[in-house]
Amino acid sequence: MLSRVLNMFRVADLRGKIIFTLFILGIYRLGAFVPAPGVDVEAVQLLRDQANQGGILGFMQLFSGGALTQFAVFALGIMPYITSSIIMQILGVVIPKIEQWQQQGAVGQRKITQWTRYLTVTIAIVQSTSFAFLFHNGGIVGGDLDLLPKFNAWTVFIVVLTLTTGTALLMWMGELITQRGIGNGMSLLIFTSVVSSLPAQGALVHAENGVGALIALIIVAIGLLVCIVYVEQGQRRIPVQFAKRVVGRRMYGGQSTYIPLKVNQSGVIPIIFASSVLYLPNLIAVALPNEGFGGSIQRWVDGNLANPSSPVYLTFFGVMIVGFAYFYTAISFDPAKQADTIRKQGGFIPGIRPGPQTERYLARILSRITFPGALFIAGVALVPSILIAVTIGTSSSAGGGGGAGGFAFGGISLLIASGVALETMKQIDSQLMMRNYEGFLK
Repeated sequence: MLSRVLNMFRVADLRGKIIFTLFILGIYRLGAFVPAPGVDVEAVQLLRDQANQGGILGFMQLFSGGALTQFAVFALGIMPYITSSIIMQILGVVIPKIEQWQQQGAVGQRKITQWTRYLTVTIAIVQSTSFAFLFHNGGIVGGDLDLLPKFNAWTVFIVVLTLTTGTALLMWMGELITQRGIGNGMSLLIFTSVVSSLPAQGALVHAENGVGALIALIIVAIGLLVCIVYVEQGQRRIPVQFAKRVVGRRMYGGQSTYIPLKVNQSGVIPIIFASSVLYLPNLIAVALPNEGFGGSIQRWVDGNLANPSSPVYLTFFGVMIVGFAYFYTAISFDPAKQADTIRKQGGFIPGIRPGPQTERYLARILSRITFPGALFIAGVALVPSILIAVTIGTSSSAGGGGGAGGFAFGGISLLIASGVALETMKQIDSQLMMRNYEGFLK
């Protein structure tokens, strides 16, 4: 294994890409600890303690690497870009112009990327403005916590400008990694955010619950990681045969290949979708008055939709994940287009007629493998909360060690981390194999 690691640095081109990627990720982690102007540093520490209890802040800081609880320059993280990318992909189904861009190859992709950037900046402005007001009046965490004591129009403008600029800078850094580094830049930024919280939250679990709880948590995380890798690598290969054809004196075709359909075709996107929908009532509830009908709604939301051990939370979250898994899979893989592409290339699935029959066959196979994949990611998102509560003895939203570990060691974190790590290792492996070095994967 050590010799294979050294092989990465023996190739000058690959070594330069890896060093460049690590340098950009280092800048990202530095920006996660530089507070925005006008922020009360003492209140930031109280906010970090609130985030360790889970809930809304705990989920949001997962994708910002702790920058949100620092109210840092990169507080919004890369989430506005992810949201805008998902929105553009969904709009491609309902807006013919965007669908036309998706079919234009590199030219259309540049147009989609440009509009994704515009939408990212717009979302960042809205989110940074919302956070400025929420963190000023303590609405998102409750109490009298005020991160912006000198609250006026100028302070809000500076905070919004800083956070929006930080998101735009992160977007540029991610694209730099994709172009000049190794791996997908946006995915690596999320990977860094998720992994960076592991040591601190592991230490918190050890301090509050002891060595036994930490060992149990690590065993659960390792077992979950093995299951995630096994399912993520699983795929259904549909054979495709291409007919022979003679052009001049040469014969073309006659080859056989396959269409790889992954068991988890949608990745972590359904969890992000479902979490966004699930935390919307939380954000609305904290803006309601504490007395009367508003207070009743707040108490119900806190006891059900903000409590990962609540049956209402588990049921609602699980059903939404399964539903969004089918929805996103239908968007990302269109059986009609795939069947038409196979027909135009002179191919066919053995035993299946080209055209409508191929389309129905692909749709049936896709539906069959999506169901276990959807159940798997729903289990990944829900089971760790239950296991952590059982092994550690605290709810993941109760503010104990379980809450500290619920996000860093949870299924969402491990699913993101393992998926990004596998894709990056595949790229490094292909670079090594291309230069006659032994790779990591076999």
